[in-house]
Amino acid sequence: YGDCAIVPDPTAEQLADIAISSARTAAQFGIEPRVAMLSYSTGTSGSGSGVEKVRTATELVRQRDPELMVEGPIQYDAAVDPTVAAAKMPDSEVAGRATVLIFPDLNTGNNTYKAVQRSAGAVAIGPVLQGLNKPVNDLSRGALVEDIVNTVAITAIQAQGE
Repeated sequence: YGDCAIVPDPTAEQLADIAISSARTAAQFGIEPRVAMLSYSTGTSGSGSGVEKVRTATELVRQRDPELMVEGPIQYDAAVDPTVAAAKMPDSEVAGRATVLIFPDLNTGNNTYKAVQRSAGAVAIGPVLQGLNKPVNDLSRGALVEDIVNTVAITAIQAQGE
């Protein structure tokens, strides 16, 4: 998930940077990056300034990293559920199989990651800060012991990759 902790209302350019950095981080951990640029709209089903920002960010990602698999705007359900993806974006190489999910703003990202962690019992690692010269990561004030241990482990792995 990106960005869940740093930029409150990223521009399209910042969203593109977040997507590319997050894809690189996923690849560093052996995850094939398939990036979903999340929105309340999938494809051309909706409009509005938020949708346009995500659409522009997606195009910027495609220009900056043509080899990266990226789709957007796309709703969360279409990004992660193959059945929904087949109905909403049947020709997408990302829809239904996204491994990197980019939220349009901090409000959405932060609340989603905390909701998933607490409701589904998912493991939360990070926030993992990207684009810095050395590995630096952060913890939520509500971090559990398991979250702290996992974040320390991730930071150590990042440091070894340098």
